Amino acid sequence: MTYARFAKTRTVAQALVVGGKVRINRDKVTDCARKVRIADILTIRASRQVHVVRVIGFAPSRVSPPQTASLYETVADA
Repeated sequence: MTYARFAKTRTVAQALVVGGKVRINRDKVTDCARKVRIADILTIRASRQVHVVRVIGFAPSRVSPPQTASLYETVADA
């Protein structure tokens, strides 16, 4: 989540997961080590927003904001 810029740091990403604010394919995730695969649907509740995205790629490190578009596609924003 940090590489795709949904969370500013790994600590913030971990807090989102442990706090129950992340779902993978509609299943609530509380384990930070849960594997994410291509085509998984992520639902992320952060900063008073809900992001629903489909994973279409991975990055070896944090990428610039324009490059994040190659990592996921938005399914819905609420």
